[in-house]
This record gives sequence, C-alpha cells and structure tokens, in this order.
Amino acid sequence: MGKRVDLKVGYSCNNSCLFCLQRDNRPLGNKSLSEIKRDLELSRKNGCDEVVFTGGEPTIRKDFLEMVRYAKSLSYEVIQAQTNGRMFFYKDFCEETIAAGVNSFVIAIHGDIPEVHNFLVGVPDAFKQAVQGVKNLVSLDQSVVTNTVIVKANYRRAPKIAKLLIGLGIRQYQMAFVCGRGGAGANFDSVVPKMSLAAPFVIEALRMGIENGVTVMAETIPPCLLPGYENYTSEKFIPFTEIRDKASFIGDLGKMRRSELKSKFKQCKRCIYDRCCEGPWNDYPDHFGNEEFVPVTRARNKSKGRS
Repeated sequence: MGKRVDLKVGYSCNNSCLFCLQRDNRPLGNKSLSEIKRDLELSRKNGCDEVVFTGGEPTIRKDFLEMVRYAKSLSYEVIQAQTNGRMFFYKDFCEETIAAGVNSFVIAIHGDIPEVHNFLVGVPDAFKQAVQGVKNLVSLDQSVVTNTVIVKANYRRAPKIAKLLIGLGIRQYQMAFVCGRGGAGANFDSVVPKMSLAAPFVIEALRMGIENGVTVMAETIPPCLLPGYENYTSEKFIPFTEIRDKASFIGDLGKMRRSELKSKFKQCKRCIYDRCCEGPWNDYPDHFGNEEFVPVTRARNKSKGRS
C-alpha cells in the first residue's frame, strides 16, 4: 500500500451540501496554482506516490487539468479526483481529465432518486449530472468509486442506492456515516441519525454489493454495529495519508483520527476489534452517548469477513 497525500485545492464548490464538513472554511478561498505545485513537490519528496485532489470541488477550477498534468509529471502513480461528479456530465471533460493523468475517480452519490440527492446537495439537476458523470467514466473504462454520506434523509434508502450503483457498473462503493461537524454540526438533530438505526440498512447495502461482485466498505461505523460484516470497515484499508490544507499540514491523518477526531470507550477494551476500530466521530457520543457500542467478545457466526 502506497503513501497518499490529500491535497485540498481550496473550498469553492458548485454544491451546497447540507452536511458539508468544509462549510465554515469556504471564506478561506482557494490555493493558487503555484501553491498546489509546491505541495505536490513536497509530498513527492515525502515519499507519496498517490495524490487525491479534493476541496471544495476541484473540477470547477479553470486550472484543474494543469495541476493534474503537473502531478503526472512528478510521476505520481495514482492521481485521484474526489468530486461531486457534476463536471463529468460532459464527456469531453471526462476525456480531457483522463488524458491529463487522472486514473481514479471518487464521486459522491447521496440518493437513489433526484429528490433525495438534490435536496442533500442543494442543487437542482445535480443527481442527473453526477449519475451521467458516472456513466460516462464507466463507459471510458475508468476506475470509479462512489461515496454515499449516510444521514437521516437517506439511511433507509441505502439498499436502493446500492441497487442504483450496482446497475451503473461501478467497481466499488462506500457508505460513510456523516461527521457531525460543519454543516451537519449546525443542523445536527435533523441530519445525524442514531447509528444503530442506520447500520442495518448499511449492512443490507453491503450484502447487495458483495453478492454482485462489487467491492464495498462502511466508514466510521464501528464493527460492533456491523454483525457479519465487521471486516468491511474502510479504516482497515486507508493508506498512510498526509493532508495539505489551505493553511495547515497534517503529517499522519490516521494518528490524528485516532487521537483527536474519534472516540473510544471503556467497554471497547473488551472487544476483539478494539485494536483495529477507531470508534465513531467524537461529536457522536457527545449527543447520543456510547451505549450503542457493545463490545464483541468472540467471533460471530456467519461472518462475511474478507481476507
């Protein structure tokens, strides 16, 4: 597994997601192209061979293709665009992006129907554009992963979202429990569901993907709430990552997640998954407590675990 840099190119975005983690950072604006090139050089010297262009929305920058080409010139092996997918509605933009050097795409799909997705991202036609973007990239034989943020408005629809994604022919999808900061923090009661209520629907979405040969993961749902699917937590597969933000540098995201961003509890020490589990985002127990997180003391039957 390589070493990755998440390069936040800025906070401008053409969506206005209800749960946006970066909502409060939007006034900070964007990095310049020269700053981005410097960050790419520094991370390459640090041994990073993967770069994720993220934000905000990286694809709406007029210099997006130029910064991708620069990453390619530095011999990054994986160049990923983490995106809302709307610009990929235009097939010529897809082709230009691939030619520039992007070889991995992560596209956000938060609903199985326009009404849900568009409500969550705050833009009419966003669903139509993102879904067509996925179709375009799949037709061009690209590696497409989707990310669905699980919130109150969509958690019951997770299996229907899975059905949509399987039908689109993607190679991998992830169900990520919402982080209760930023936009979600400002609207916590209306955005963040109880994890124990959402988890069964996520489990069904995972099952559907597995049965159809799609790689699936759940993010920030502890294994104790995923009976039979404990080994499908994405935290087990995240590579060593550094983050270059607008005004900060994080040298080890994994360490920061465990020490500052997530919570573990007294009962976790009795769980057989304690060493590999990072726990929920630390805003979650502040609102809901930790009684949902019951330690698993022995392997459960009919596990769907992966090697």
